[in-house]
Amino acid sequence: MRSDRSVRRRLRVFTWHVHGNYLWYLSQAPHDFFVPFLPGRTDGYGGRSGSFPWPANLHEVPAAEVARRPFDVILFQTRRNWLEDQHRILSPPQRALPRIFLEHDPPLDHPTDQRHPVDDPSVLVVHVTHFNALAWDTGRSPVRVIEHGVLVPPDVHYTGELERGIVVINNLRSRGRRLGVDLFLRARATVPLDLIGMDAESLGGLGEVDPPALRAVEARYRFLFHPSRWSSLGLAVIEAMSIGMPVVALATTEMSTVLVDGETGFVDTDLGRLCANMRALLGDRAAAREMGERARKQAIERFGIGRFIADWDAAFNLVAGRRRSFSALAIPATSHGRVHHAQSNRADQ
Repeated sequence: MRSDRSVRRRLRVFTWHVHGNYLWYLSQAPHDFFVPFLPGRTDGYGGRSGSFPWPANLHEVPAAEVARRPFDVILFQTRRNWLEDQHRILSPPQRALPRIFLEHDPPLDHPTDQRHPVDDPSVLVVHVTHFNALAWDTGRSPVRVIEHGVLVPPDVHYTGELERGIVVINNLRSRGRRLGVDLFLRARATVPLDLIGMDAESLGGLGEVDPPALRAVEARYRFLFHPSRWSSLGLAVIEAMSIGMPVVALATTEMSTVLVDGETGFVDTDLGRLCANMRALLGDRAAAREMGERARKQAIERFGIGRFIADWDAAFNLVAGRRRSFSALAIPATSHGRVHHAQSNRADQ
């Protein structure tokens, strides 16, 4: 059986444009990425749309031409990609290529017993947090965790001169209690908070800011508040930390492993205590700066783009070099000092 080193090469990876920020960071990897587009740039078929300065290795392909293009790896990112899209635009030989399913979310129907749509020993499921990997039942599929990685803009630095907090969530009103719309409204009644994101205006927010410009806007605020009850670790949280900004968040899902309460931010399940801590940050800019600097060091150490690229490079080359079942194969991956192995999520394994 060949080693990973023997198959390491520049690969052609086909995927869908699902999360613009994540695609931007993923496209920093040393491979060629291909994304489909349709007229109107509909969901998942946006090609190179958006305000990101997309690199030259991200290519867009008309959806009707996808089946005729050569690829090495297929990267799924949503249930619809897996259940519907692949059968619509990929050829049978393409559907037999090495495959990865990138799962962005925790299970949304049941916190412990939800079966993942992929239950296939030949498909690698990649989770973006350890909590998500813990919560999903992925059956026979091998699992790897690749934590987020972010680029840090060299010209953006936290100042915190505004005595206000910022919340960065798209479509918060329609996403409801899961993303914490009620908690945001309750907190805003006692703490000055601005909301940025798609449809933010419907909640009295400031509207959408182009992602490349977001951190420059955030940097003037005293802290970032993340009210989500049940979601993956938001890239907005890591991006804020990376410029030296303190974060206040709920101690749920992966967040409790990211923030050190009272050191790099404040994390709790009591909204009253979180609001008190937000007010304390508003009253002490120097303390906020010190906390933010510790957060910046944590973000760079754990969520550096170099580690992220290396993890994805290893995963792509691994699946490209293995065309049979992963079921007996240990898949090492490192993340902030820990080592992980592929395994079934079944309790008896």
